[in-house]
Amino acid sequence: MSLKAAIVDDEPLSRARLRRLLEKVAGGSIAVVAECVDVEELLEAVRRTAIDVLFLDIEMPGGDGFSALTQWRGPQPLVVFVTAYHEHGARAFDARAVDYLLKPLSADRLQQTVERLRERLALQGLQVATVDDGVRRIPLQVGQRVQLVPESQINVVEAQGNYLDIDCQQGRYTLRRTLASFEAELDALAFLRVHRSTIVRAGAIREIMPMGSGRYRIDLHTGRRLVSGRNYRDQIHGLIRRGIPVPSPA
Repeated sequence: MSLKAAIVDDEPLSRARLRRLLEKVAGGSIAVVAECVDVEELLEAVRRTAIDVLFLDIEMPGGDGFSALTQWRGPQPLVVFVTAYHEHGARAFDARAVDYLLKPLSADRLQQTVERLRERLALQGLQVATVDDGVRRIPLQVGQRVQLVPESQINVVEAQGNYLDIDCQQGRYTLRRTLASFEAELDALAFLRVHRSTIVRAGAIREIMPMGSGRYRIDLHTGRRLVSGRNYRDQIHGLIRRGIPVPSPA
């Protein structure tokens, strides 16, 4: 089944070139169902037609491409920015774009984008998996591969800017995701937020030490040490009630 795509660009020649290249490299897997000259026309078009992929110019009359995403209602499609300006790259990936293409487009470069779209769709299709052994596994993309890591092997998840650092028993992973979206996939009874940027697995904790002012030192079985945020004392108290050792202050 073809992916439904929209092209948004105020330049007719640019729209036509992208459409021709997609027909050439996508092999019918992407069907352009809407062509729009600006953000307003796009938002009107998607009220009539659902789309899976958005090829979006940035600098256009009447509003830049980023404004289309802030005004979007409903599930956001996969986004590929197509522009003549290189300076918007960081902002584009903050918007979780699949790719950032610079004009003039080439077939080879667009082919890479099509592959990235397919990989992203495959990853989106993966949910938290429970196989025959009853073990919950979390899909983690590593380069071109997706590894299903047992949830019980994840010790700590930390937000580092636009990335997540995931500390597992078998190693570390770095993903470009939000902490909130990753937290939603975890077992709420097995994991807790101890800081605005940190999630820890309860079973990985060896002991908790009060530090005063609502903060706690959290020692893990691995030897790693964390410090909780003041706003997360209720979560720590709930963990203590479940039986995590808390030494008496010296």
